[in-house]
Amino acid sequence: MRTVRTDCLVIGSGLAGAAYAYQAAKAGLDCMLLSSESSAAECNSARAQGGIVDPAVDPQSLRADIMTASAGAANPRAVDFIVERGGAAVRELVEELEVPFDRGRSGELRMTREAAHSAARILFAKDRTGKAIVTALHRAVAASPRIRLAEHTVAVDLLTLSHSSTDPLHKYEPLTCFGAYVLDVASGEVYAIAAARTVVATGGLGQLYLHSTNVPSAYGHGVAMGYRVGARVIDLEYVQFHPTVFVRKDAAPFLISEAVRGEGGQLVDAAGRRFMEDHHPDGSLAPRDVIARSITFEMIRTGAPSVFIDLSGLQPDYVTERFPTIYRHCLDAGVDITREPIPVVPAAHYSCGGLHTDLYGRTNIVNLSAVGEAACTGFHGANRLASTSLLECVTMAREAAAAAASERAGSRFAPPEVRPWEGRRVQADEDLIRQDLNLIKATMWNYVGLVRTGRRLERARDMLRELHAQVDDFYRGYAVSKPLLNLRNAVQTALLVVYAACHNTRSVGCHYRDDSRDRCADQD
Repeated sequence: MRTVRTDCLVIGSGLAGAAYAYQAAKAGLDCMLLSSESSAAECNSARAQGGIVDPAVDPQSLRADIMTASAGAANPRAVDFIVERGGAAVRELVEELEVPFDRGRSGELRMTREAAHSAARILFAKDRTGKAIVTALHRAVAASPRIRLAEHTVAVDLLTLSHSSTDPLHKYEPLTCFGAYVLDVASGEVYAIAAARTVVATGGLGQLYLHSTNVPSAYGHGVAMGYRVGARVIDLEYVQFHPTVFVRKDAAPFLISEAVRGEGGQLVDAAGRRFMEDHHPDGSLAPRDVIARSITFEMIRTGAPSVFIDLSGLQPDYVTERFPTIYRHCLDAGVDITREPIPVVPAAHYSCGGLHTDLYGRTNIVNLSAVGEAACTGFHGANRLASTSLLECVTMAREAAAAAASERAGSRFAPPEVRPWEGRRVQADEDLIRQDLNLIKATMWNYVGLVRTGRRLERARDMLRELHAQVDDFYRGYAVSKPLLNLRNAVQTALLVVYAACHNTRSVGCHYRDDSRDRCADQD
């Protein structure tokens, strides 16, 4: 088995991973950046439409808005840290990376407002802000001689001194990570990347659910890999459902940015009635979790397959100029949003929890860091405020990389020799893998979705426990492949989400429990 050595291994090439590699390389570290796709820009962040918060605009009210949206559950230290240091990260995007944010006639940066924000403080690039940022960052990554990009390469397991070193005495050392076994998807080769610092930046877990806005690879890989080697996980019950995803028969689901409502779009039912005023004083600008549940309740109440966003209060020319991507996508699916409302439903969107880290991205495992959606500092609490995820990515990547570079300069740690990989050659039946993944998605959607009860969670726990044991046995019998890794990590992460939801008996933020449904069942 071959071993590649580097200063820093970054697992995941989305915004958080690419930003970390870029910052680490600037600080003098050699990096390997893994991308599971052929295009490193295929990530959840590239799908982000709305924008990125500029924390320099009234930071005090931003702190208050984050805490309010989080249902009071956000970590105040993390909120203060990112609000205070995020301005420098955002300025870097504007001045150094030259992200093409929208500007006014005099060249000033334009800003918009989204749900649960008390001010217009969000920079945007039309309705494709994430793609604009990721594209600029990947251009810089490609130009760096210190960064090697490995496409079509996925991490299999993290390397630790106690499990993966050839030196048996290393089991007495503190729990320490020194890289990962990785799979070259094209050739099927499993090899080792030994690194002084390993960074998990694998993104979210939305594909655990039947309906999701996430990229196809978002199965919570980083959470599962970290958990298997002893990393602490936190807040996994807080899965945020985006309230407005385009839905139409024979058309692919497509995220409809909150900025559409921030610019004046109104949620209405099939009769054109604004129903959000019945659920929250902020109406269509209420926090995401409130809107997602309200839409679900309205759909159940009326029996309708969706609700709608009405843009009739906006000028058609403004709609097509401000939201060109959304306009074109909906038009291709048969809906002209300048003339008719947009049909929308909720879908799994963002994980507020993940591998627990401190304010510099460090986990409880020595030399293992995590950034982006796979990580959790507590910044989002129980519900993420709109357009703060991109801010968190670039800020935490910047601070974590600087800390890692400083620590590396004073460290004598050298990754040891790696124990050879022991694998199988027989290929797994991909039909069975698809069936098991569909079972996970249906179980999570039906029992661990927008509205949860104790009995639903117990049903999901029992089903996933049994499936987890079966998948573990299945995994050991076949050659490693990308679909098999998806299944292995999906069932592990789904079970962790369920465990977290079972243990948290409070109804807060994204974790909405209605255990009165169980009590009603007892009375039947």
